[in-house]
Amino acid sequence: MKTALKAEPSIKLQGMSVTVKKRIRQLLRHLSAGMHEREEIVAVSLLGALSGQNTFLYGPPGTAKSLISRRIACGFEDPSYFECLMNRFSTPEEVFGPVSIKELKEDRYVRKTEGYLPTAEFAFLDEIWKSSPAILNTLLTLINERRFRNGDQIESAPLKALIAASNETPGDNQGLDALYDRFIVRLLVPPITRSDHFNSLLDSPPTEAHVDVPKELIIKKDEWESWRRTIQSSVRLSPETSTIIHLVRNALQAQHDTLKVYVSDRRWQRAAMLLKAAAFFNGRNETNQSDALLLEHCLWTNAENRQAVAEIVANAVRQSGFAGQADLAALDRAKDAVEKEIHQELYHSEDLYATVEHAGEEYFRVEIPPHNSLRNGLLRALLIPSKKLKTSETFSPLSVNGSVLNEITCKFDRQGACEVTLDALYTTRKVIKVAPIVLFHKGTKKTGVNDRLVQALTLQVLELKTELEKVRDQALSRAEAYRLAMASTFVPEEKTTLTFEGAQEEVERLNLRVLDCERLTSLCR
Repeated sequence: MKTALKAEPSIKLQGMSVTVKKRIRQLLRHLSAGMHEREEIVAVSLLGALSGQNTFLYGPPGTAKSLISRRIACGFEDPSYFECLMNRFSTPEEVFGPVSIKELKEDRYVRKTEGYLPTAEFAFLDEIWKSSPAILNTLLTLINERRFRNGDQIESAPLKALIAASNETPGDNQGLDALYDRFIVRLLVPPITRSDHFNSLLDSPPTEAHVDVPKELIIKKDEWESWRRTIQSSVRLSPETSTIIHLVRNALQAQHDTLKVYVSDRRWQRAAMLLKAAAFFNGRNETNQSDALLLEHCLWTNAENRQAVAEIVANAVRQSGFAGQADLAALDRAKDAVEKEIHQELYHSEDLYATVEHAGEEYFRVEIPPHNSLRNGLLRALLIPSKKLKTSETFSPLSVNGSVLNEITCKFDRQGACEVTLDALYTTRKVIKVAPIVLFHKGTKKTGVNDRLVQALTLQVLELKTELEKVRDQALSRAEAYRLAMASTFVPEEKTTLTFEGAQEEVERLNLRVLDCERLTSLCR
């Protein structure tokens, strides 16, 4: 599988051509400045705002959720911003504006919405689930269709992105499923975990909600609209991304009884739009596997299934990632053949024993230790047939002059030792173990091998090593190309490596084979 690198869309800024990708990355550096371990959260939240999606920040109090929302708004041109801390006593007037007394005198129920949510481009609703049903029900139409019913008029809401926050997710049977489904992006915002980041936090002044973003990076109103139109019309889902989506969908359906995750058709469609937006702002007109990793932020419903959903997405990406292309089996066959020849020509393939010949047969000469109970004189040596070494047969040995000694029985134990039973020679039964003399053990190097043969085998190994290094370098180049192609502004590098694990593993396997060739070279010395 190969990845084609697409040309990046570019725009004009003060007479200078700057890619959208580079501009968004520079913008994110400003927006996330001083926010320890929040870089990915800020990046995905910004992506949600750029694509017109609503974001839910889930985490305990004091983890910079409201700060993230304010920072996102700083990236846009003169944004109208609304923020509200919700509670069960909150009234619609606090969110949508007070009723106009003047209009009420004319028997018209109209709210003064200026400065409130219906006229805001960016909004942050903290502790959203604690709000009253009257507010939550009105939010449904406003945040989904960007419309607000004000009296008998339907007003267009300029809302680009709504960010809500809470330290809890909606409980079952609370009637909040439809509203919760409108928040396509769902991000966990935990406390700082790394001690160095925590120490830096302690030594720093409070992080400012407002940051000064260079004018050339600020997103203009017409740009936001233009980019959204381009994403909808010109960016497509790649076949690999579609495969990943289907794999994830099937896995969620198969595990529904355990995870209790339901993903509506609307959520799948909006999630696909988020992936397309990620592709566009990464300089591509087609999604890839790294964009699909963003699904982990779109599909979970509560703290209990969040990690399981992330693992399902990761597994689907792995299945559709980049595999190695080298024919490792053929290379292994070539290496095994060279190693086999080295061992055959340069090393003893089995133990080599000292033998004597008698009547055309090979025998082991073994010494019998003297014993004072021996009846028929001292028997110092026996001849044992070498052909019996790997059998379990019982047999009689020969004397050194070739006579068969029927009063003695022998049997090899399959471990190189022979049990000799001397029943008739001793006053008591005597069983001893003797072992043939080994001249060269299996695996020891042969002596007197022709130098030309050694040189020829060494050359074969070096040629194989050169071929392996060539294939390894090609695999390295592919892995690096995949890494560059999968790099994303919105997904950390430690996550995008999932997309080309197969290519990386191929490089590691080839490295091991190159090292093994060095072992074979040492065998030839």
